[in-house]
Amino acid sequence: MSDNASFPGPGTVTSVNLSAKKTVRKTRGAQGVLRVDHGFEGDAHAGDWHRQVSLLAQESIDKMVAKGLDVAAGDFAENITTTGIDLLALPVGSAVKIGDDALVEISQIGKVCHTKCAIYYQAGDCVMPKEGVFAVVRHGGTVRTGDSLVVQHLGETA
Repeated sequence: MSDNASFPGPGTVTSVNLSAKKTVRKTRGAQGVLRVDHGFEGDAHAGDWHRQVSLLAQESIDKMVAKGLDVAAGDFAENITTTGIDLLALPVGSAVKIGDDALVEISQIGKVCHTKCAIYYQAGDCVMPKEGVFAVVRHGGTVRTGDSLVVQHLGETA
């Protein structure tokens, strides 16, 4: 598919969020460095697996705010908070360029939560299991708040 007009987006990175430990809210920052086949340097979720980077739309967070929760970017443990791109419209295998250099490939949409997190107990629901998107890093680079997210290739749809 070579016609970018049919791809979702483009979108914008609104926050880069990292944490040294799992099961905690991530700290919002202005940038982070992605490493190939690893994820963000210094992030607990990085490593040799299929969920090296997580993305969540600000629009999904806004749904939780509308339910009365006091939540913001990073509170769902997502690495990259986005706006303006329909992440859920990206099938597994889709390639997304972030900023000038980084390239990620969508590896999973949603996840199974084996334990209920603090957000779930506050709201009775959590958006990450249904609306979080996970990726592996195919080309590294620095990701900054304000960077664009541009779909380079759509994966196969079921």
